[in-house]
Amino acid sequence: MSEPLRLRIIGVVPASGSSLRMGRRKALLGLDGETFLQLVIRALADGGCESVLVVAGAGENLIADEARKCGATVLVNPDPGEGPITSLRIALDSLDDSVDGIAYLPVDHPLVRAETVRDLLDATTEAGADLTIPVVGEKRGHPTVFRRRLFAELLDPRLEGGARAVVHRHLESARLVPSEDSGAVRDIDTPEAYADAQSFVAARGGTP
Repeated sequence: MSEPLRLRIIGVVPASGSSLRMGRRKALLGLDGETFLQLVIRALADGGCESVLVVAGAGENLIADEARKCGATVLVNPDPGEGPITSLRIALDSLDDSVDGIAYLPVDHPLVRAETVRDLLDATTEAGADLTIPVVGEKRGHPTVFRRRLFAELLDPRLEGGARAVVHRHLESARLVPSEDSGAVRDIDTPEAYADAQSFVAARGGTP
């Protein structure tokens, strides 16, 4: 019996936000000697994504340079004020028709393991699901895998609520993948969450 054909999944990292709650650019914050940006790019690449797109804000040269050093392709969001959906749409607009889907991983989830990404991509291939999400306990996490059939909804200018709204529309038919990866649900977007993550990494003996 032949193995299912591997899907072309591209990793997408939105990194153009103003990081107001954190007070400084989250993408360049460090954990155990690596930046958040390095960690999310590595998780997506090592997890099986064919390539990784990082969407940076205009003039964010440090973020762009860091992304390129990690082997990612950099796209620029000139007006990220409407939220992460603008960066997601820039990434989608850059893809050719042969791409089967994206693995969307916000830069404030740097503790996601590559194994978690791999499990999600395998589940997407096996189930043929339009939407695949990791679940830790009863909490949904990241990355979220969107198949091409959902791209039109994500790109719809009438969409309210961003990608989250599309997730909720298709939640009943989504492939939910049980996971023990606490990084999938660890959103590090405040100084308090960052301090907690540093303690967590120190206690664990390093990043994923």
